[in-house]
Amino acid sequence: MNLTATDRAGEAFYAGALRRIQRSMIVLGILGSGAAWVHFGWRVALGFVGGACIAYLNFQSLERIVDALAERTTQSGQAQSGRALVVRFLVRYFLMAVVGYAILSVSRVGVYGLFAGLFLPVAAILCEAAYGLYPALLRSF
Repeated sequence: MNLTATDRAGEAFYAGALRRIQRSMIVLGILGSGAAWVHFGWRVALGFVGGACIAYLNFQSLERIVDALAERTTQSGQAQSGRALVVRFLVRYFLMAVVGYAILSVSRVGVYGLFAGLFLPVAAILCEAAYGLYPALLRSF
């Protein structure tokens, strides 16, 4: 298959999407926690930080699980246990439950921040979509 320069540039652009999403999550987490502190107080900000940390770790864990599943799928012929993948998958939800309980026991208001922080990957993916859409719109005009 012969790729043109445009195809290679597009491939390079999309290959960096995962790292840009992760960076966006960090930046949005810092900005969001500051905004939550200023507008809603330290309890909501603490909840937001907890939710943002869970969301970031969940995103990282999901990336590793998908990579492991893809590797396992491509390596047919080798018998491998999926137990570790299942354990990692379940640990993510256990972590969310523990942090949610801790925040709820400190402050019921902090749960709002926790839920907002859990939506951090959605905001980062929207930022990436806008980042990818902007050059496409410029080329169309």
